[in-house]
Amino acid sequence: MIGKTATRPMIGVRPISGETKEPIGEVKLPAVFTAPIRPYLVRFVHTNIAKNRRQSYAVKSTAGEWLTAHSWGTGRAMARLARVSGSGTGRNGQGALSSMARGGRMFAPTKVWRKWNRKVNTNLRRYAICSAIAATGVASIVMARGHKIAKIPEVPLVVSDALESIKKTKEAEKFLEFIGALRDVEKVKDTKRVRAGQGKMRNRKYVTKRGPLIIYSKNDGIKLAFRNLPGVETCNVNKLNLLSLAPGAHLGRFCIFTESAFKMLDDIYGTWEELSKQKTGYKLPEPTMVNTDLERLINSDEIQSALNGPKHHRVRAKVTKKNPFTNKPIMKNLNPLLFEKMKN
Repeated sequence: MIGKTATRPMIGVRPISGETKEPIGEVKLPAVFTAPIRPYLVRFVHTNIAKNRRQSYAVKSTAGEWLTAHSWGTGRAMARLARVSGSGTGRNGQGALSSMARGGRMFAPTKVWRKWNRKVNTNLRRYAICSAIAATGVASIVMARGHKIAKIPEVPLVVSDALESIKKTKEAEKFLEFIGALRDVEKVKDTKRVRAGQGKMRNRKYVTKRGPLIIYSKNDGIKLAFRNLPGVETCNVNKLNLLSLAPGAHLGRFCIFTESAFKMLDDIYGTWEELSKQKTGYKLPEPTMVNTDLERLINSDEIQSALNGPKHHRVRAKVTKKNPFTNKPIMKNLNPLLFEKMKN
C-alpha cells in the first residue's frame, strides 16, 4: 500500500493565525510519505519495543512459606499436605505452604529475572517509523483511527515556524481553533474516564484517548504551550518514535508539522535515490509493487500473451458397478444366452 499523498508533490504551509487559512508558501512533500505502509510490521515492532518500558516485579521469595507446618502422613483419611503445627487456635491443623491452601505460596512464583526487554532490529524499527509517518499523510487512515479532522485544510498539515515560539497555552488553544483541530482536543476531554483495573491504586487512575501530535524542529516554548492540553503531545522531529506515531500499534495519528520539521524529513530518512544524511547508509524502503492493481496487471496484454492456454482434462463418466443377478439389463449385457434361459 502506498500513501495517497504521492500524487501531491507540494504541500501548502498554513499560518497560525489571521483571517484566512490560505497557504503562505509551499514545501516539497518528503519521500517518506510515499513509503510502504505495513500494518503487520508496525504491530510487531510496537508490541516488542513497548515491553522495554516495563519494570520488573515479583512476589517475595518467602511469601506463603513462613509458617511451621508439616504433613500428618497417612492413616487419618485426610489429605497429606502440610498442616500448621500447634494447638489451642483455629489455625492449627489448617493446610499451609502449598499453592492449593489458603495463605500458602503461589504456584510458580514470579521472578525478577524474567526476560522483560526485547531487542528489535534497527532497520525493522526504522521501517515501522517510515510506515507510521506515511500513514499520517492519508486522511482516510487518520479519520479511521478516530481523529476529528473534518475542518482542517489538508493532510498532512504543515504550519509556519511561528508555532515553535508560542509559550502560552491560551495561544496554543487559539491556534488549534484557528486551524480546525480544536474539535479533536475536545473529543479527548470527553473520553476521560476511570481506568478499569488495579492501576487506579497506582497513581494512574484516569485514562483518555490521544489527540494531535505536534512535531517541531526547535523548542522555543512550544512544549510549555501544549503540555497542559489534554491528549496533545509534542515531539522533536529528530526523536520521532513509533509509540507516539502509532499509539496502540494503530496507524494514522493526526500530526501537525512545523515547516522546518517537515523539510528535515528528507535529511533524516532519505529518499529512494539518495541515502539519509543522518543515518549512516540508510535508504528509504521501496514498495514491493509500484502498481497494486492486480486485476489490471493480470489482464494486461503483455502478461496474457505470455501465459499458456487453458488445459482441458478428459473427465471420465463415473461407472457404477451393479449386481447382474439382481439387475436384468446388466445380466443381458454380460450374458444374453443366460438371460434368455432365465427369462423362459
